[in-house]
Amino acid sequence: MTSTPRTVLLTGAAGGVGTFLRDSLPAQYGYTLRLFDRRPVPGHPEAITADLADTAALAGAVEGVDAVVHLAGIPTEAPFDDILASNIQGLHHLYEAARAAGVRRVVFASSNHAVGFTERPADGGTVPVETRLRPDTYYGLSKAFGESLASLYADKHGIETVSIRIGSCFAEPRTVRMLDTWLSPADCVRLVHAALSAELPAASHGHHVVYGISANTRAWWSLDSARALGYEPQDDAEVFAARMIAEHGELAADDVEYRYIGGAFTRQYI
Repeated sequence: MTSTPRTVLLTGAAGGVGTFLRDSLPAQYGYTLRLFDRRPVPGHPEAITADLADTAALAGAVEGVDAVVHLAGIPTEAPFDDILASNIQGLHHLYEAARAAGVRRVVFASSNHAVGFTERPADGGTVPVETRLRPDTYYGLSKAFGESLASLYADKHGIETVSIRIGSCFAEPRTVRMLDTWLSPADCVRLVHAALSAELPAASHGHHVVYGISANTRAWWSLDSARALGYEPQDDAEVFAARMIAEHGELAADDVEYRYIGGAFTRQYI
């Protein structure tokens, strides 16, 4: 984009990541946010309360905004019909509304689960974003679809998207695995700002994929594509390592939590 967007639609504003963003993006970077969620957003009576199936509400929500940060949808594994309605059809509704309104930039909350069956490199290297899609669940499948839909709308309609494969975005890591995958709230805000404001590399053809993690000592997902947007993470989950390992122990090399990007989702069934 040629300039930083000022008015941004934030969908899923009542959720965990939305809560981290809805106050910090305006306070730190001066954005004006329009909030959207199917649940009321605490402390924000002006927020739009609607479902992604409500195309009229979406059309009104995107009118006049410069960009969209799309977090809404089911955030974990669920029956396929539920994932289809919320994460797949709902995302299509969002992109159609953005196209009709002339919105030029979307930040899409993808997930590590789009590539969840990718294994840790045996040589100790990092996994690039170019690794092939290997979803680990219906949820991961919906994120793989979302990245492909973003690519389609970039090529066909000129809507730029940054897809962030979010790792584990919590106030603190909750498991030993999260010492690898943690995205601190503060780094989440930094990354979303970079995704909203940076010029995309020409090689991305309008759809740029990044991993959403902090500068974790144990990380094995590459941050090269995120740094290409100007993202410079400041936090490291290693400050929690001694406590987490004392409580839970180190992960074994054959544990799916250690072996696969998607961790336990690779063995999760519904």
